[in-house]
Amino acid sequence: MIEDLWYKNAVMYSLDLETFMDLSGDGVGDFEGLTRRLDYLHALGIDTVWLAPFQPTPNKDNGYDISDYYGVDRRHGSSGNFVEFIHLAKKRGIKVIIDLVVNHTSDQHPWFQEARSDKNSKYRDWYVWSKEKPDDWDKGMVFPGVQEATWTYDKVAKEYFFHRFYKFQPDLNIDNPEVRAEIKRIMGYWLQMGVAGFRVDAVPFILESQVPNETKRKQRFEYLHEMRRFVQWRRGDAVLLGEANVIPEESMKYFGENSDGIHLMFNFYVNQYMFYALATGDAEPLAKALEATRNTMPAAQWAHFLRNHDELDLGRLTEEERQKVFARFAPDENMQLYGRGIRRRLSTMLGNRLQSELAYSLMFSLPGTPVIRYGDEIGMGDNLSLEERNAVRTPMQWSADNQAGFSKADKLIHPVVEEGPYAYEHVNVETQRRQPDSLLNWMTTIIRLRQECTEIGWGDWQILDTGVPSVLGMHYNWQGSSLVVLHNFAEKAYEVVFDLKQKEESKLVDLMANTESKVDDKGLHHITLEAYGYRWFRAGDLSHLMFKQG
Repeated sequence: MIEDLWYKNAVMYSLDLETFMDLSGDGVGDFEGLTRRLDYLHALGIDTVWLAPFQPTPNKDNGYDISDYYGVDRRHGSSGNFVEFIHLAKKRGIKVIIDLVVNHTSDQHPWFQEARSDKNSKYRDWYVWSKEKPDDWDKGMVFPGVQEATWTYDKVAKEYFFHRFYKFQPDLNIDNPEVRAEIKRIMGYWLQMGVAGFRVDAVPFILESQVPNETKRKQRFEYLHEMRRFVQWRRGDAVLLGEANVIPEESMKYFGENSDGIHLMFNFYVNQYMFYALATGDAEPLAKALEATRNTMPAAQWAHFLRNHDELDLGRLTEEERQKVFARFAPDENMQLYGRGIRRRLSTMLGNRLQSELAYSLMFSLPGTPVIRYGDEIGMGDNLSLEERNAVRTPMQWSADNQAGFSKADKLIHPVVEEGPYAYEHVNVETQRRQPDSLLNWMTTIIRLRQECTEIGWGDWQILDTGVPSVLGMHYNWQGSSLVVLHNFAEKAYEVVFDLKQKEESKLVDLMANTESKVDDKGLHHITLEAYGYRWFRAGDLSHLMFKQG
């Protein structure tokens, strides 16, 4: 069972090929460059890599406008380079999942080009059309303020086509069984090429039936069940990691009542309350968010993250809560995006090492699978002079050499960060490797600690009553082992007192320091937490855990 559900104790690393490592010298990252850096990822403790789209694309939307699902964009190398990368990743015990972007294609995809030019083509019905301009042509935009419509007139087709995202990304008609068959073919191809699963882009929009002027669109979860069955039929241990920013009450539909939906789903709801806690010092709304998203299905799992390749979406917070986060982390309008999000990297938002450690310790300790964004392990910054979400898509900073050691080219896909405290001369892998107390070495330690604490991925959990609103306490139990993790979001120290209510848990052993704590004569634990402090403890007799493996 443990081998089948490998994702329960995985640590995932999210990267974009074009900004990770360029070996060919053309200014764009490639598979040969990524392959060179596999030893770095292995040493960091990463066991799963999530790749952003790398297929052929006009690249108007960071590769999410795909023009061929069955290839590798020439900028990144060849299919041969991809297979070599997969082979060498497996040699190091690293699994690879890739983006599955099937809500839409590029408007340059041959399917769309044929669909718009020939009414009788089978591809015509692969997209969503309307002869008349729908009344809701300017409703439901994903990028408000930047995107002007969801229905655009095509002069060649002489009809309007639907697009949830930009107008150069026409939506596929998922209600068409031929389209769904093609999606399975795409998944089957990449599974055969060796991937361990897919991060499924924009899941709610894949499931929506798009009908002009239909305000309440049906969601067909049976399409998700089809995808799950196919993936498990082709490769039993392959996973679907879903991007679905939905309210907690809706989330279980995506996992499936019979565990026949997606295996993993990003917990956007908890993510937003993590940043609320970091901004305000109030942990109670975060505790409520964790309870609201409690997952009771053994085979399903949340994926937790701090930052990703998009804006930090705060759309699930109340207006008052959102403004508090903006005031702390994005006070300038240039730092905000789409009226709901923040377009900054984690380190620049938090502004200090103490809170960065607190944030990552928290993320690794939450019930689910942790996902790290490339560069956050060294505290990379952002470039707010770049448009929209590109601010957080700058090249990886490998060294203090020219172009941050990312490329020998004079011109890069995105410029490196070269000014201020986050410039590559100050923040890079090579320098931090040599500093015992660097963020990179701390991150390597916390990753190893997370992988040793299998209770988090597998166990039952409870929120502890710490008596302090700024302190989140979590208590895990699994197969006779117990874990207690505490995080203090306040800028002052606190002593917390709590009762684990079990005699065999009278002793707590600190997993990050050589200290122990025992209960008082009333059976209570007294633990001190520094400002922005965090502590991980194992409870009880640890002799049976010395060589315990997940």
